[in-house]
Amino acid sequence: MVVVKKMPGDSDDSVIRKFIRKVVDAGIVPEAKRRQFHLKPSLAKKQKKEDARRAAKRSW
Repeated sequence: MVVVKKMPGDSDDSVIRKFIRKVVDAGIVPEAKRRQFHLKPSLAKKQKKEDARRAAKRSW
């Protein structure tokens, strides 16, 4: 859960920017998109394998 408290002297815009930054850092948006539709376990396993392959390729 992302919590942002408004400190004295913070404008509304700066609090919103802090909130957005924390949401992005926590990875909430990609997780919500991933959970938007049900994925069969076999397809999830295949996707996970493909993601690992891409990550390994990027690390070279």
